[in-house]
Amino acid sequence: MPDLSLLDPALDPKAMTCRAVIESPKGSPVKYAYDSKAQAFELKRILPAGMAFPLDFGFVPSTMAEDGDPLDILVLNDEPAVVGALVTARLIGVIEGEQTEEGKTFRNDRVLAVAQVSHLFEKITAAEDLPERVLRNLTQFWVNYGALRGATFKVLGARGPDEAVRAIQAAMR
Repeated sequence: MPDLSLLDPALDPKAMTCRAVIESPKGSPVKYAYDSKAQAFELKRILPAGMAFPLDFGFVPSTMAEDGDPLDILVLNDEPAVVGALVTARLIGVIEGEQTEEGKTFRNDRVLAVAQVSHLFEKITAAEDLPERVLRNLTQFWVNYGALRGATFKVLGARGPDEAVRAIQAAMR
């Protein structure tokens, strides 16, 4: 099996698409993380009762974010994907965030995208197309998720698809 973290991200800036590897499906209270050395998904934590990932969550392959991990991506999809699914996603924006953990502060952005096969979200082209409440819930999830781990996540803002492309290009290795 190839190392999923090193797959070609297949970023197409013109079509505004990239590949995503799903680590934790929408609705799951389980956080998995891809371990490139073991080439397996490791169980990292279980969220408390009543808390679950709001969208499919994973990473953009062949990228490295400021936190030392591949760039995070949240994917809107009609149904939850499975752990390890490779999804072609249309970029709609990025949640810009700053995380403080163990006395260190760094950027920890989350790219927002729509699964290319989605029917329900095919008309969403930018983060601002999402209802304000949905975007607020997405950002609050990361604030709460960080607090559970003793980290502080500060939302800096939500930007559109052009900024998502720039974030991926900056993180490509």
